[in-house]
Amino acid sequence: MRRRDQILNFPNFLTFGRIAAVPLIVACFFIEGDGARWLALGLFIVAAISDFFDGYLARLWSQQSSLGRMLDPIADKLLVAAVLLMLTAVRTIDGVHVVAAVIILLREVLVSGLREYLAELRVSVPVTRLAKWKTTLQMVAIALLIAGAAGDRVMPFTTTAGLVGLWISALLTLYTGYDYLKAGLDHVMEDGGQ
Repeated sequence: MRRRDQILNFPNFLTFGRIAAVPLIVACFFIEGDGARWLALGLFIVAAISDFFDGYLARLWSQQSSLGRMLDPIADKLLVAAVLLMLTAVRTIDGVHVVAAVIILLREVLVSGLREYLAELRVSVPVTRLAKWKTTLQMVAIALLIAGAAGDRVMPFTTTAGLVGLWISALLTLYTGYDYLKAGLDHVMEDGGQ
């Protein structure tokens, strides 16, 4: 019963909900009209906010679990990767701006691999304040890009602001990704020296 309670707690349900939102958001991109973009934006905002609350509530209520620690970063990466790919597919992100999206996706893969490697060595790399700011800016930029042309009709330069935010996020991504890479390389060098 105890193990079931750890799995079926509210913070984990938020994480499950974030994963479930991904195909719904993707489906919205296949529907014509502004309404579908606004629906995708609403789902994305709820999913992004749940990312904060699942971890916060798990700590507050002492409901942290191995399942939650495993699924939380997976849910984040699924959400960001799927939406960036769809924004590229519908050409909201196109031309040279695709490079910013690629940088963000590559960093996600790099960090996942390094975290897995460092976890085997029982080395923890804490999330820095700058990395949290990067994630917040990245989510805001992606939200603006989801609104895209529909947003531009309400507030001019929505897409432009989203693209600027995406580039700033990409630059911060390179910087914060370097911290993980350095920690990983330091441990590789230590192992090599033994």
